[in-house]
Amino acid sequence: MSFVEKVQRAIRLTEEINQLRYADQEAIQRGWSELTGQEVDETLHLIPPVYSDHGINIRIGRNVFVNQGCRFNDIGGIEIGDDVMIGPNVSLITSGHPLDPEQRRRAVTSAPIRIERNVWLGASSLVMQGVTVGENAVVAAGAVVTRDVPPNTLVGGVPASVIREIA
Repeated sequence: MSFVEKVQRAIRLTEEINQLRYADQEAIQRGWSELTGQEVDETLHLIPPVYSDHGINIRIGRNVFVNQGCRFNDIGGIEIGDDVMIGPNVSLITSGHPLDPEQRRRAVTSAPIRIERNVWLGASSLVMQGVTVGENAVVAAGAVVTRDVPPNTLVGGVPASVIREIA
């Protein structure tokens, strides 16, 4: 499947998910399974709408909650651990373009995002390519995460930095 075909497929499948009723979690889980190409655990709870540019590069654990309006740009791969909570309008962006103006329209850069177990991503936070968010960490609402987040910490701001440790 070509790059364009993958994008068109993901757009079609997310449009279908986004037409489902919130109360029909079984249908949402089936749609998510089709989008990602893997059987999703019955403990996934997702509130549409949701957006993705490939879908097939997303791996999601058990007991994950995804609030409405989230974006999963997964060209570089997204791994979400067990017990993760994702607030509304969170964006996980694994791709971008080179800074060099001559290369910008010709190339895509990408690196995986890893969200470890029991992380909470606050509303409208943005996690950029190549970042790992450590176990039990909290990303504050509106934070822009450009580098790895240590386990058991609260990060916030633009760019995100450690605010404090979590006991």
